[in-house]
Amino acid sequence: MSYHFDHSKPVFPEDAASKDYATSLDAADPLAVFREKFILPSKANIACKKLAKPNLSSEPCIYFCGNSLGVQPKATAKYLEAQLDTWSSIGVNGHFTNLEDSPLKSWQLLAEQAAGSMCKIVGALPDEVAAMGTLTANLHLLLASFYKPTSPKHKILMDWKAFPSDHYAIESHLAWHGLDPQTSMVLIGPNENEYEIPTEKILSSIDEHADEAALILLPGIQYYTGQLFDIQKITAYAQSKGLVVGWDLAHAYGNAELKLHDWNVDFAVWCTYKYGNAGPGAMGGLFVHQRHGAVDYSEGEDAPKFRHRLTGWYGGDMSVRFKMDNKFKPIPGAGGFQLSNPSAIDLAALCASLSIFDETSMTELRKKSILLTAYLEYLLLKDTTDESRPFRIITPTNPDARGAQLSLLLRPGLLQNVASRLQDAAIICDKREPGVVRVAPAPLYNTFAEVWTFVQQFKAALDS
Repeated sequence: MSYHFDHSKPVFPEDAASKDYATSLDAADPLAVFREKFILPSKANIACKKLAKPNLSSEPCIYFCGNSLGVQPKATAKYLEAQLDTWSSIGVNGHFTNLEDSPLKSWQLLAEQAAGSMCKIVGALPDEVAAMGTLTANLHLLLASFYKPTSPKHKILMDWKAFPSDHYAIESHLAWHGLDPQTSMVLIGPNENEYEIPTEKILSSIDEHADEAALILLPGIQYYTGQLFDIQKITAYAQSKGLVVGWDLAHAYGNAELKLHDWNVDFAVWCTYKYGNAGPGAMGGLFVHQRHGAVDYSEGEDAPKFRHRLTGWYGGDMSVRFKMDNKFKPIPGAGGFQLSNPSAIDLAALCASLSIFDETSMTELRKKSILLTAYLEYLLLKDTTDESRPFRIITPTNPDARGAQLSLLLRPGLLQNVASRLQDAAIICDKREPGVVRVAPAPLYNTFAEVWTFVQQFKAALDS
């Protein structure tokens, strides 16, 4: 087994298209042990239409859908059981009691436990991250604080194919302020017949609208194309032109290396159920840069000055949270944006998934992911030409401009048959109408041999 990197992109030897080579990559993979920390759906289970326990004796399916929903960590059952046992054994005392042998802190400290692990995934300080809500709810909360339109500066810039929930959120905030999306929402798209949006085009759009723009919201990774944006460069440039900068990291969290604090990002939101593996509809997270979360007591303890936000009692400092005197004293940092007592059950599932991330680093995960995705690309393109292939990879070829996902745009009319054939072969990946298959080998639990098998089945489906 051998490969080498050229400008961060792996280059493979002549024999790399063999299954033996794929298995040799797996044998040399230092992260291979993490696969055993997950329960992968089995071929028997995905063919069954009746609720059943996981069939661990059956061969696992090939699960390349972590960009939509990650698989279940084995730790999840343990963490949920600990939470249920806490509730059933000591009831309300679970709010303040740290139990020996429990992987979880008391309920009042549980959100901080989750934030302490999540901050490492997104490259933030612990007090810049809060575990709370869901992605769109958190986006609404942060827009309420960060979007302050004026008569000259009211526009919001976003990408041409934003996830619909982001689009709806932006439209609703514009309407809330009495503005028309037709004039106050600017969509930045790719050049004609392309899917990747060049960074320079984003910067030129910022230039074009700088005098009228208040905020830019972009996805860290574009859900449809899989493009990873240059967060650092775009953030710095937009801020130099007077824009507030927010990022939707739904597809970047647990997937790309992020340095939100160092990059000076104003705010960000994410979900945790994709590459984060915290469960369907799991609790989300948000980032607020330290400079926006500061609390100023220069005018006295009873007159704190802080960035305006929609407030709730759980954002109040724990030292006064239960005084019930209606004097809001916010937690410094992102924690001060919390609203209500969070679900301990949801936090338990989130902490279970985070316990796995605590055993490695995004640097190590990203290193494997780059190789895993490059191997997928290599096999898909090998022995073909642009003219002969009935599909096009619309994800950037540069590893620095993509995460784990490759989006395959099929020729018209092929999607349904290909998707059906992959399902029959017990390969789970995501399809998006009218013709895209999104394939996302996740470094925590997917293998190079699975990539090899997928490509064989995918090409066979195209030929059928």
